[in-house]
Amino acid sequence: MKQFSGVFSARKKNGELYYRSSITYQKKHISLGSFLKETEAHKAYLEAGQILKNTQLTVDHYQPCVLSFEKAVILFNFRDNGMYIGTPVYIRNRFFQYYLSKELVLTFDIDDLFYYSVHKIMKRGGHFFVADYGMQVNILNRYGIRNFGVKNRDYLFKNGDDTDFRYENIQIINRFHGVFQIKKKEEIFYKVKIHINGDYVVGTYSDEITAAIAFNKAADIVKQKGIQKNFPVNFIENLLPSQYADIYSQIKISDRILKINQVL
Repeated sequence: MKQFSGVFSARKKNGELYYRSSITYQKKHISLGSFLKETEAHKAYLEAGQILKNTQLTVDHYQPCVLSFEKAVILFNFRDNGMYIGTPVYIRNRFFQYYLSKELVLTFDIDDLFYYSVHKIMKRGGHFFVADYGMQVNILNRYGIRNFGVKNRDYLFKNGDDTDFRYENIQIINRFHGVFQIKKKEEIFYKVKIHINGDYVVGTYSDEITAAIAFNKAADIVKQKGIQKNFPVNFIENLLPSQYADIYSQIKISDRILKINQVL
């Protein structure tokens, strides 16, 4: 019986036979995947060999035949950049790209390379997540954007490309829960809303820190009136407790909030 290079047989727990393919490059043993047919496993080995040896082949124009596209990207990066990374990352000059598929490519600053070398990106709906300590974490959290932030309302991509996650390309508009930036006669103000059985306006403030604390104060007032909801809390960095307390005590809250009652 012919022995195919780079192919090893194995059995599943139920006794079913399958074939594993692997290749060694620069003293690194690389698993290429599992296949039902021995011939397919061998094709994967030959395909990987072509990627690693033929520098005329590039990640941008290559269409894998048997290998997964993810594995092909990993091999191209190892060949061209000398780094074996277990996620589909390809390092460019001063940035890198993460290939979720041939058509969907995300761009990141090189500073994030280590993080995405060990965290695999997943897509659900229009959001991108990683598994971190057993939880699904939206990658926008790394930029200080809260969960369920709305594009072009709470943040925007400066160059219009929503796959470009370089820090210089992301502008945060609204950093805090319940706070929304608005313009009045070319001046920036911050409108605060709190959701109870609908949206209630808390007030409009001249700066976002005051607005964020106003949301917290409104939530406290509503809870004191017996309406128990799990309101998020705005955490203000670089503000002393005494400074927070001074702002909190002086903030004016809408009469509609002050007059709210438990009947709601």
